[in-house]
Amino acid sequence: QHYSPYICKHLILRSPRSPVFHFASSQLLLGFFCFLSLNHSHCLYSHFWDMDSFEPGGNGNGNESALPPPPPVVPPDVVPVKAEDVLPEPVKTKVSRVPIARRGLGSKGMKIPLQTNHFKVNITNNDGSFFHYSVAFAYEDGRPVEGKGFGRRIMDKVHETYASELNGKDFAYDGEKSLFTIGSLPRNKLEFEVVLEDVVSNRNNGNCSPDGHGDNESDKKRMRRPYRAKKFKVEISYAAKIPMQAIGNALRGQESENFQEAIRVLDIILRQHAAKQGCLLVRQSFFHNDPKNFAEVGGGVLGCRGFHSSFRTTQSGLSLNIDVTTTMTIQPGPVVDFLIANQNVRDPFQLDWAKAKRTLKNLRIKVSPSNQEYKITGLSELPCRDQTFSLKKGGTDDTEEVTVYDYFVNARKIDLRYSAELPCINVGKPKRPTYFPIELCELVSLQRYTKALSTLQRASLVEKSRQKPPERMRVLTDALKTSNYGSEPMLQSCGISISTGFTQVDGRVLPSPRLKLGKGEDLNPRNGRWNFSNKSFVQPTKIERWAVANFSARCDARAVVRDMIRVAATKGIMMDDPYDVFEENHQFRRSPPMVRVEKMFETIQSKLPGVPQFLLCLIPERKNCEIYGPWKKKNLTEYGIASQCMCPIKVNDQFLTNVLMKINAKLGGLNTLLGVEHSPSLPVVSKAPTLILGMDVSHGSPGQSDIPSIAAVVSSRQWPLISKYRACVRTQSAKLEMIDNLFKKVSDNDDEGIIRELLLDFYVSSGKRKPDNIIIFRDGVSESQFNQVLNKELDQIIEACKFLDEKWEPKFVVIVAQKNHHTRFFQSGAPENVPPGTIVDNKICHPRNYDFYLCAHAGMIGTSRPTHYHVLHDEVGFSADELQELVHSLSYVYQRSTTSISVVAPICYAHLAATQVGHFLKCEDKSETSSSHGGLSSAGAVPVPQLPKLQDSVSNSMFFC
Repeated sequence: QHYSPYICKHLILRSPRSPVFHFASSQLLLGFFCFLSLNHSHCLYSHFWDMDSFEPGGNGNGNESALPPPPPVVPPDVVPVKAEDVLPEPVKTKVSRVPIARRGLGSKGMKIPLQTNHFKVNITNNDGSFFHYSVAFAYEDGRPVEGKGFGRRIMDKVHETYASELNGKDFAYDGEKSLFTIGSLPRNKLEFEVVLEDVVSNRNNGNCSPDGHGDNESDKKRMRRPYRAKKFKVEISYAAKIPMQAIGNALRGQESENFQEAIRVLDIILRQHAAKQGCLLVRQSFFHNDPKNFAEVGGGVLGCRGFHSSFRTTQSGLSLNIDVTTTMTIQPGPVVDFLIANQNVRDPFQLDWAKAKRTLKNLRIKVSPSNQEYKITGLSELPCRDQTFSLKKGGTDDTEEVTVYDYFVNARKIDLRYSAELPCINVGKPKRPTYFPIELCELVSLQRYTKALSTLQRASLVEKSRQKPPERMRVLTDALKTSNYGSEPMLQSCGISISTGFTQVDGRVLPSPRLKLGKGEDLNPRNGRWNFSNKSFVQPTKIERWAVANFSARCDARAVVRDMIRVAATKGIMMDDPYDVFEENHQFRRSPPMVRVEKMFETIQSKLPGVPQFLLCLIPERKNCEIYGPWKKKNLTEYGIASQCMCPIKVNDQFLTNVLMKINAKLGGLNTLLGVEHSPSLPVVSKAPTLILGMDVSHGSPGQSDIPSIAAVVSSRQWPLISKYRACVRTQSAKLEMIDNLFKKVSDNDDEGIIRELLLDFYVSSGKRKPDNIIIFRDGVSESQFNQVLNKELDQIIEACKFLDEKWEPKFVVIVAQKNHHTRFFQSGAPENVPPGTIVDNKICHPRNYDFYLCAHAGMIGTSRPTHYHVLHDEVGFSADELQELVHSLSYVYQRSTTSISVVAPICYAHLAATQVGHFLKCEDKSETSSSHGGLSSAGAVPVPQLPKLQDSVSNSMFFC
């Protein structure tokens, strides 16, 4: 105890000048003296002052001899510091950005009355609550149920069997692990047992005959049982309470987490309602098994028409958004017929069975004659005639090896016409297979086809699914009637009623921007379109050193060249005669694409005096030509040559004009300019250096989880222009939507990220000016990802700016463009699509956030789909009219087209750049994309192959046009 005054004095006087430390010290002392009164002084002192003596290898033994001397006497001139005299240092906490609120409505443009496919929803029960319960299923022996598909049947059985235990309550079940009721269940935890009959199981005993039929005893027992029954345990546990009032609050602009959950419950009720009608469910889209909904698109694939149905909060209240949608399904019927159509062969003996195995895996079949349903797990290694299994001999435990063919033909007396030489369908497990001859198996209906469609299939789908506005309105009206939501008990309990009439909205039609052409000519687009007949490009280029590579044996290349030079002259392009037309050597026509391209370049190099300015490549197919990827990669990454591929099937002046528009843009020219660019008089953008970015991520086809995603960012250059762009493209982890290479610090002085490259190009091309404003257009993100765009991607862009210049503080605008939505507009009393320039920012838009719909293009076929723009962030302070005018103008600067386009040009360019560079990966062999060439992405430890670098001569060009 005699050390206490020294310890106290020492701590108070020697502590740092921080109130936090003083507070901590006082707390420590308080605890110290409390402890002191309960313990022997020398033990405590030892712990407090000589912790090292207890370290491994220390020489302390915890006795008094190890104690240090008391602290030195404090000088009399030292004055204690009072904690309250020292102000705390402010703690810097990062504020999370959220989407900004609407700043007003636009007023420019001619007013137009419109209808939209939103149906008003009235709610009378605002005071109730949804109760969320988690659901768990287990087999009788306690093993959890892992397979999907049983959930709804089990919960239907629970509802039917235990209605009184559930207090007669209806519930909404999401098909997986969540269940919702209006008001609570009797207890927070409920347990039930139910028996399901006729449950298909892939668990086979391995010794029975296929399908469980035969002469042995176990098969006879199984035949006497009309159903295969299975017992399940169900556990329902309370998870959360969701007040319905959250929806009303959201409609007044006061959003919360509860609001998102409440809307989710309403959407789950719609899904459950569709499930009860036997629909195929694809998120919020529902597909009925009705023959008139199907259309063949080729390859054994059907387009199935259905309906999207979801609740939306809008300025005018809650609405139900219903739209027509289409998904791909497998052609039901004999498995062999589907495979023949899918692989486009004449008979089953020409089928590629390795490909067939991949295609059939996890599809459901019905087997004749039992009509039992199974899931396909694979194919047999041997043909049906040779594939054997162990069959028990009657009344004994002895088994004999029998072929599948002999069993079905001799024991089951089933005539097999063509299965003998074909593989069997396996519905068992790898170590316990169960085989059926393929001709006894039929694919059941409403099974999704998730592979990528071919070009022909896609064209057929578009042709057969398009609907003019009046037809679409009629189909949607019928869909609302047949859905019969008024009979849904859960919606009734919520007090929800749905109007049957389309919502009326006020639209505006913005005037088309004036365009500048060659020779000082002005042009006003009509109905979003214009043409270059008897007109020239505003900035035509000059083509001096060029050549032609002809991979197409079906055309007269010299005639194509002659016509191109003639048409180019009418557009203002001075095009010299080519060095030569290089025809592909016949002996290489069947070689791999990379070899064909290599041989062509060897020929070109041997004949040309130097690197050409431009190469025209004639290819045999318009779409998916295998030459395209290797050719583009060779030109852009090895030689730095601008190139244009064309398929010379129908060559006329209009076709050649379209090709020349692309060539002119790639070589640095411009086809058209906006009048406000030429002046320059675009609000805000023309007054201060402004960089415009377009950002997009392209992913591999469905099911290709090993293909890296490709992030592309394009940026405007040569301010005050907004018509010229360049691109930067990088790979990242597969299916990763957020761009993770915007800022990539590799040392104290080096940033290898995308944004630095684009900022430096803007600075150099815009007269050594740094942008005061940076406007970001982001494509491909859903509303749930908006916060990531604002707090991850925008943060990276700001970091990249600060890394270049710590004092530089540009202002940012972030706008997300969405095409994947289900809102459509219709002209009241007119059969045509809405006119180009139609904009809507009221009634059906968000009650708080800043969004608007713009249909900038002229819809020529089907019903126009507007783009839904969300303004997430605006430090510049655009007015509603200024921002809408900028977005509308950017739909008219697309250099590949003589029409306005449906989404701003920077986003279209980003998509084109990602797609074109994506072809580089497709044509690389496995050795080039191995992990030794890859980098680790930030999303995980999977190696991501890096893209080859573009040559400097083309990296700043619009190579993607």
